[in-house]
Amino acid sequence: MPSDLGTTRRAASELGVGRPTKRRPGAAAGGLPVADPRPVLQDGAVLGCRCTVCRYPVAQLGIPWCPVCYSPVVPDRFAVSGAVWSSTVVAIRVGALRPPFGLAYLDLDDGPRILVRLAEPAVVTIGTRLIITGTDSGDLLAAGEAS
Repeated sequence: MPSDLGTTRRAASELGVGRPTKRRPGAAAGGLPVADPRPVLQDGAVLGCRCTVCRYPVAQLGIPWCPVCYSPVVPDRFAVSGAVWSSTVVAIRVGALRPPFGLAYLDLDDGPRILVRLAEPAVVTIGTRLIITGTDSGDLLAAGEAS
C-alpha cells in the first residue's frame, strides 16, 4: 500500500522556508537570536518597537521584523497606564510565585496588550484603569490608578 508519509514529512520540514517563522532555531542552534518576550520598564515607559509600515506596536525588544507584515521595526516607548482586557487569580505555584497571585492583560494607552502581575490577588473588572508601578523578577507589576 503506498504511503504519503514521506511527502508529509518533507512538507513539514519545509514549513517557513523563505520567510520568517517562530519555528526557526535560536542562536544556540545556529539560527536567529530569540528575543526575551517579557516587556521591559525603563525610565517611566514600557520599551518595545513599532512597525515602520503598519504601525503595529510590540512590547518586546530585539525582534527583527513586524510579526504582522514582516516589515522593519523601530524602537518605541509606550505609556505605563492602560485598561484591563482580562484578569485572573492563579491558585497554583508557578516557578517562584506562590499562590494566590493576580494576572491581567493590560491594553496600554498608546501601545500593545501586555501581561502584568497585579499588586493584589483579585480579579479586576474589564476596563479598569491600571498603572504599571514597577517590576519583580522581570515581571511588570500593576495596581489601580490613583483617582
